[in-house]
Amino acid sequence: MTGPLLAVRDLAVHYRLHGPLRRAGMLARAVNGVSFDVARGEALGLVGESGSGKSTVGRTVLRLQPATAGEVLYDGRDLFAIPRAELRALRRRMQMVFQDPGGALDPRMTGREAVAEGMIVHRHVPAAGIPERVAALLAEVGLDPGAADRLPHELSGGQRQRLGIARALATDPEFLVCDEPVSALDVSIRAQVVVLLSDLQRRRGLALLLIAHDLAVVRQVTARTAVMYAGRIVETGPTEALLAGPRHPYTQALRSAVPVPDPAPRPGRIVLAGEPPDPTAPAAGCPFRPRCLHPARDARCASDRPALRPVGPVLVACHHAT
Repeated sequence: MTGPLLAVRDLAVHYRLHGPLRRAGMLARAVNGVSFDVARGEALGLVGESGSGKSTVGRTVLRLQPATAGEVLYDGRDLFAIPRAELRALRRRMQMVFQDPGGALDPRMTGREAVAEGMIVHRHVPAAGIPERVAALLAEVGLDPGAADRLPHELSGGQRQRLGIARALATDPEFLVCDEPVSALDVSIRAQVVVLLSDLQRRRGLALLLIAHDLAVVRQVTARTAVMYAGRIVETGPTEALLAGPRHPYTQALRSAVPVPDPAPRPGRIVLAGEPPDPTAPAAGCPFRPRCLHPARDARCASDRPALRPVGPVLVACHHAT
């Protein structure tokens, strides 16, 4: 089959705000014109600080929330135009691992029931084969058989996230969105879950969208990475090339924050001043301009919004990137 499994084109997601402190009709522009592809069997990282819009992108491409504009093509089909009945059948092929495993699991369901639910809903496995399939999935994600009979509160955070991964794999999807899958976990077990996701992605040939705020996490799993800032992609390209020589000032700041044990000499930490732009009042020009430390920053940055353009092996939305 040709073409990407997932094609996102000019995706925009705006929220209408309400409340006594909000002006009538005020819009929060969470995502503005995001485009990217995910090929079959490819792992793409989507990184950025909190509020950059990356989680909104992940939920929208699975049609867990509506889009304001743009299109999402899954295997050539427009997800926003598919009737609900057809979408239900298609959901078996695309699943999500959520950030908070405790909140994502039904507190009244045992591990066995949580993993079996998708098989039953989608009639993916004959009833007689479900117990064996559940046991195999729990073993695949590194859980002992006893987890099948425990409720979520009886499991550790890492065990709950492994259970969430097993549940997502229950219908044998070909595309998986992982939304900050390790950010809620203890530091001591984050690496284990990252290694698990990387192994599953390669072994199963999954197309994976890994959403994170930590470049060190996506480096272990993804071949390509897109960096988001203020609802837009500001840099994208091969993960190793992007980390070895980031071109956008924001990516450079993210890269400088990655902890490295026994590091070789390298430039110091880049500390950004100020705050991300107000999503309810977008300004003209480059959204990163107020925080940018690029020595060539000029009046053009304040008036013209930069588009993604090729700079070496990556695409960068910066007038002065070289």
